[in-house]
Formats: sequence, C-alpha cells, structure tokens
Amino acid sequence: MPMKLYDGGRAPNPRRVRVFLAEKGISVPLEPVDLGALGQKSEAYTAVNPLQRVPALVLDDGTVITESIAICRYFEALQPDPPLFGRGALGMAQTEMWNRRLELHLMFPISHVFRNSHPAMAKTEIPQVPAWAEANKPRIEEFLGIFDRELANRPFAAGDQYSVADITGMIAIDFMKPAKLAVPEACQNVRRWHAEVSARPSASA
Repeated sequence: MPMKLYDGGRAPNPRRVRVFLAEKGISVPLEPVDLGALGQKSEAYTAVNPLQRVPALVLDDGTVITESIAICRYFEALQPDPPLFGRGALGMAQTEMWNRRLELHLMFPISHVFRNSHPAMAKTEIPQVPAWAEANKPRIEEFLGIFDRELANRPFAAGDQYSVADITGMIAIDFMKPAKLAVPEACQNVRRWHAEVSARPSASA
C-alpha cells in the first residue's frame, strides 16, 4: 500500500507534522480523520492506532508510526536537510530540551485547559474536570514568562536556527485561542517570536 498520513485537521499534533513536512518540502498523501465526528474512535482507525489518536503514518509496507515527534524524526532521518532537530551535539540537545519544555509546560497545560473547559470536548473528555483547567492557567502564564526572558537573547526557541521546537511552540500558542487563553501583554518577546514564525509559509500547512 502507498504511504499515507492520517490527519486531524487543525488539531495541534497533526498540524505539527504538516508544518514539519512543509518546512522539509515533503509531500505525503493525507487521509482525513474527522475528530468532530469521533472518527478517531471508529473501528477502522482503531485498527491503525489502538490509542485512537492522530496523526498516524502508515508506510508502504504497512508499518505504522504514531506520535507526532516520532513521525517528524522519521522524516528527519530520511531527509536531514534542512535540519529541524538541531545541528551537532549541543544544537540537538538544546532543540530536544526546548521542544520538551514547550510540550510539557505549554502545549500540554493548554490542552488540559481546552479539554476540561470547552463544551465541544464534553463528549470525549469524560469526565471534564473544570478545576484542572483552572489549575493549569497559572502554570501556562508562569512558563510564558520564562520563555519570554529566554527569547530576549535569541531569535528562535532553541537558538539561532528555526527548529521543531519553534513548530511546537507556535502551535501551542495558536491553541491558546480555542482554549480562551491569551499571551500576556508583558510577554513582548513571545509575541514577536510568534509573529515571525507564523509568517513562514509552512505555518499555513
């Protein structure tokens, strides 16, 4: 079977892969999964990924790779240029560090707010825990303050080069809108960085 990527529209993790592929100039056939209709829970998709999460990459031989960063690493190894996981030992470590920080301290807490407060998630997040949504809001603001101070000294999330960490961070910031959150006015470095990475053609993928 030909390679295909099971996609989930504007959901953050599928979008991370699409932006990464756009930066690489790689085209992969997409198979849409309608998350609004709970397509990820269908019998057909569960056979592809029992965790019922998108994205999922199916290779020509039927091998399935799930998890957005694992999929990105697969394509990075196939096509190293431009390098999006850093250059050299230090660059790779710094990119890994900031990608994980942006996942753990920004994307995931924003997701907790969205999943536990947005009415559209009531049928998939059972039970919704509004108190958990509220508990994550100050954590998000605290991390944005830390990130803002870091961005005072460099143009990109992990250093002088655009990387997968910028993709994760950009999409996390974009995810704040449906979660009814906003970047604090004081975080001007974050706002500047987000505007610049969002202006890249890949951001519309």
